[in-house]
Amino acid sequence: MGYVFGFIGAGLMVASYLMKSMLPLRVVALAANVFLVTYAALSGAWPTMALYVAMFPINLKKVIEIRKLIGAIKHAQSETPLADWLLPHMTRREVKAGTTLWKKDDVSTEMVYVDNGRLRLLEQDVVMDPGSLVGEIGLFAPGNRRTGTVVCETDCTLYTLSADAMAQLYYLNPKLGFHVMRMVVARLLHDSDAARAPSASAAT
Repeated sequence: MGYVFGFIGAGLMVASYLMKSMLPLRVVALAANVFLVTYAALSGAWPTMALYVAMFPINLKKVIEIRKLIGAIKHAQSETPLADWLLPHMTRREVKAGTTLWKKDDVSTEMVYVDNGRLRLLEQDVVMDPGSLVGEIGLFAPGNRRTGTVVCETDCTLYTLSADAMAQLYYLNPKLGFHVMRMVVARLLHDSDAARAPSASAAT
């Protein structure tokens, strides 16, 4: 009887490696843990049992984390700032006034949330106040190049999310892509409106 549990657990473990979506992968891995622990207990394979007992809380923790992220995405309204639920996945950084975060045409490696202080986009002469997200466009631009230079106008408390971390969040839940693209389009529309405003003023 123990071998039946063992074969089922092994099959589920192989199936988990073939899955592309992270949540089903972790759920199937949890099920595999249960069958393999049962097999090990019935067969007296104590090292095997110790291994899969140790893996169970790891997989369970990952399932809970992924479900929380999915829930946050599903409940995020169109007007809800992305940073409200993205912030726990970002890294805090203190930066001094006058620091250049990046220059135009630099390779984009991260996006930044302004928690405290002010940033200035030099080319557009635009100030980014607390609550602003900066640098997301560069992560999606051709060649991943920065579209402008950003300098800390004051001492700042920033939260950063690297391109690699963003890719991992995409892997956890592809729905994140919709919300990020919505944010990028909103920023592009805002920049477009700002660029047209001087022309409209001159015409009146």
